[in-house]
Amino acid sequence: MEVPKASDVLANELRERILSGEYPEGTPLPPERELAVQTRMSRTTVREALRVLEVQGLVRIKAGRAGGAFVQRPGEESVATTLDLLIRGRQIRPASVHETREAIEPSCARLAALNRTAGDLRRLEDADEAIAAGGSLESFLQANVDWHVGVAAAGHNEILTGIMLALSRAIYTVTHNEGFVNGEVRAIAAQAHRSVTRAIRDKDPDAAARRMSRHVHAYAAAALEVDERTAITLPDTD
Repeated sequence: MEVPKASDVLANELRERILSGEYPEGTPLPPERELAVQTRMSRTTVREALRVLEVQGLVRIKAGRAGGAFVQRPGEESVATTLDLLIRGRQIRPASVHETREAIEPSCARLAALNRTAGDLRRLEDADEAIAAGGSLESFLQANVDWHVGVAAAGHNEILTGIMLALSRAIYTVTHNEGFVNGEVRAIAAQAHRSVTRAIRDKDPDAAARRMSRHVHAYAAAALEVDERTAITLPDTD
């Protein structure tokens, strides 16, 4: 029988107290010394448990005399970090990432058309302008990420926004490495984004979902074609 580490046991206990609302956001956890006395664990064990909670996004640790571990609510970044670890750690195929985008991004666009605010719309329009500006590949890809995440954020669904943060980062890396983004691809993307943004501005959820579906499907097809062409040209290693 595997015995859990003491730090994991303590981290689990503190996590449940945080998630149950016993420790509201912004509340400082008891100091390390006090936790060590309460739990009869070493300060090293307590410190390890707090680091686990920090990695999970449940506390932020401040140094100094006024420092300590302060409770914070997990946000979209927590979802994105976990999914990013899955994608990179399992070396998930780019095709799977594109399939996931095709499954959820039309819904993100639909929700954005229904729920967007004036601030959300400005964020999308700023990204549209950056995409059309014709800068470096890195600036184009970052603006592309900003737009796709902005669509998800405009829907005000924290789970979808977290998922899109991770997927967009994966797409950024894959696209940068594949090198198939040329002037024509940029122009097509800019036009597609503006079309979706118009539907979101007009609060037309059906048009937003339809245009987004067409856009991500076309992008996925282009990326898949590059993957297949690369696979064909790779030398046989058997």
